[in-house]
Amino acid sequence: MPAVKEPVNLTLEDNKLPDGSTLLPWAKGKPLAWDVTVPDTYAESDIADTVSTPGAAAHQAAQHKIAKYFMLASTHMFYPIAIETAGAWHDMAIELVPEIGRLTTVITQDTRETVFLSQRLSLALQRGNAVSFLNTMNTE
Repeated sequence: MPAVKEPVNLTLEDNKLPDGSTLLPWAKGKPLAWDVTVPDTYAESDIADTVSTPGAAAHQAAQHKIAKYFMLASTHMFYPIAIETAGAWHDMAIELVPEIGRLTTVITQDTRETVFLSQRLSLALQRGNAVSFLNTMNTE
């Protein structure tokens, strides 16, 4: 499915824009737009919620993205992709990733596409966590 990264035609009033958009309709005659966020599971602002409710930071971050991009709902199907640093995924990400995998399987005929996509996202998260951790080390 052809897509555009950071589509300038979807810029909001504050010059913010989603991470990507498909060029063709995704569902209900509308293209898909998405924005990725990775909230810190252990951030002071979220720890009270994440300690008792798995995925609380991802849920809060996704709700923030939905509110931020609410104007896109008239022209696009918007999906926030919120995955916490500890690995919890928001429901909308859990819904979207298998659908992308299914559509990729239709093209490639490889039934492992959803697994491959999930693994790539998990590895990207782990690499990001490793970079964040290493940046806290004193190298002197």
